Formats: sequence, structure tokens, C-alpha cells
Amino acid sequence: MTFSPAAADTISRFLRDSGTKPTDYDMILTGDLGRIGSQLLHDLMNKDGIDITPVHKDAGVMMFDPETQDVHAGGSGCGCIGSIFCSYIMGRLKEGSLNNILLCATGALMSTTSGQQGDSIPGICHLLHIKA
Repeated sequence: MTFSPAAADTISRFLRDSGTKPTDYDMILTGDLGRIGSQLLHDLMNKDGIDITPVHKDAGVMMFDPETQDVHAGGSGCGCIGSIFCSYIMGRLKEGSLNNILLCATGALMSTTSGQQGDSIPGICHLLHIKA
């Protein structure tokens, strides 16, 4: 399962609503899409005429080593983005090397009954605009 469509929709809507462009931000951090989901996100955004590749990072890609770990699709979204934000991003915000970021946490809206009824599991993306 990938949450790239939810991330693309949320980021696109935020950029349109705020009248900003990706390069207005030091970083757009998603979590966790992994390498495959990040490429899908870029493809979906490019279809909307938005190129986030210069500023996009993914927490799962940052956390894991693709050379030594088989993590094509990443790990836990809430675990990866929380860990990367609290350990790496907060430090960079404090030191001033990052000042304006979009934090885009992805995940699933789980329901005990929808799966039993054969329904799909919808993906969601919450976006926080963090400015130092």
C-alpha cells in the first residue's frame, strides 16, 4: 500500500491554497513513502505541474540504508517521520540551516469493520507548516 496519492493531494492543495511553490520551502518531508512511494509522489505531482524533487525528502529513505537493508517501500510512517523530525530536523531548525518546512505525515485510516467488509483502506496525509 502506498500513501503517495494522499500526499500528492494534500501537498498540491496546500501549495494552491497558500499561493506558494515547492522552492519556497527548505524541505518537504514525507513519511514514510520509501523509495518507491517517493517516486510515485514525484510522478503524481509532476502530472499537476508541480516539481517537488529539489526539496523533497522522505523520512523512511533518510532512516534506512538501501544498500544494506531491503526497504523498497519503507517502514512505519508515524515511526519514521517522528524519529527523523525529532532527531535530525529539530536540530537543523535550531541551528538555522532549515527555517521553513512542510512536514507531511502519511498513514492509513484503519477500521476493524471495513476490512472485514472487503472495503479498501483509505490513505491520509496530515501536513504541518513549520517555520523557525
